[in-house]
Amino acid sequence: MKPLRYILFFLLFCMTAWGQNFDTIPNKNSVISVKDTILGIDGFNQILTKRTLKTHELWDELLIKHVSNNGNVNYKSFKTEHKKLLDYIYVLSLMRKNKVFESLPKAEKLAFWINAYNALTIDLILRNYPVSTIRDIKNPWQQRLWKTVDINYNLDEIEHHILRKMDEPRIHFAIVCASVSCPKLMNKAYTAENLEKQLTQAAKDFLRDANRNSVSKDYLELSKIFKWFDSDFTKSGSLIDFLNLYSDLQILNNAKIKFKDYNWDLND
Repeated sequence: MKPLRYILFFLLFCMTAWGQNFDTIPNKNSVISVKDTILGIDGFNQILTKRTLKTHELWDELLIKHVSNNGNVNYKSFKTEHKKLLDYIYVLSLMRKNKVFESLPKAEKLAFWINAYNALTIDLILRNYPVSTIRDIKNPWQQRLWKTVDINYNLDEIEHHILRKMDEPRIHFAIVCASVSCPKLMNKAYTAENLEKQLTQAAKDFLRDANRNSVSKDYLELSKIFKWFDSDFTKSGSLIDFLNLYSDLQILNNAKIKFKDYNWDLND
């Protein structure tokens, strides 16, 4: 097995700001064993070597390098660092397996699952690249490709059984299905400390994007995301009430709504 350049420090569980003491959690200067190894198949055959990391830092580096400000993904260049992406997925598995995970604050878990969904989607595409659309892959949202590292969820389950149950409708502007009509993939990782600002910006950017939504005060051509997940956006009022929280203009309550066709071409 070929050594990589990264040892993955478990800093998510070393943040004293939680105000809790856990005997099983390393302190902020401790490390995962140098000999930690990802055993199994599907590319998870790696020995990890030394490096200090903040939470989601590997993902942040990959996004900055391979995703444009407009959310276009350079899958060809991303593929050259597929092993680094697998390192990050392994970090996610270590975080998820730790017994403290369920007691994390909501913002920590939201950031975790948003980043996980996007990272696993990119991994799915890279495993099948080149493809022209995610729909070229058989059952893309039902595949269980990450059981080797104890991530036993598929993308459908992360979206519908975890994220949507966290009562945060703006996740629909943050998770990305590798398609043109999806919200743009932000080229920075989501983090708990910046999550509110990041989700608000993602919502505003999505509504402002004329390729995905056309908004005037009395006529709307909206992404089908607003149709498919209407119940998520209307828990505290109408869909227009929700849109007015993030729109640059005030939309009339009786505005006519039409939904755009969805473009499933790859977001490259």
